[in-house]
Amino acid sequence: MNKADLVDSIVEKSGTTKKQADTILSALTETIIDSVSSGEKVTLVGFGSFEARDRKARNGRNPQTGKQLIIPATKAPVFSAGKDFKEKVKD
Repeated sequence: MNKADLVDSIVEKSGTTKKQADTILSALTETIIDSVSSGEKVTLVGFGSFEARDRKARNGRNPQTGKQLIIPATKAPVFSAGKDFKEKVKD
C-alpha cells in the first residue's frame, strides 16, 4: 500500500474528501517526524510508538576492499508496534 492507497482507504472509512484525508495524513507524518527528530517519543495507544534511539559506534568492514572501518555513533528512528497491532498481525 502506498500513500495514495492509504488516502483512499481513509476516505472510505471516514467519509472525508480525498484532499482533506491527504492533508490530515501529511500533517500526521510531519508532526511525528518533527517530534521524534526533536527528541520526543510519540505514542499512539494500540498502534505503537515512534522514538529516536542512539546507536553506538561500531566496527565495520568495507565489502569491496575488506578494509576495517569504524561506523560512527548516530541516532536512528525506531517504531515499536503496540499490543493491538501485534495481535492483529499475528492472527
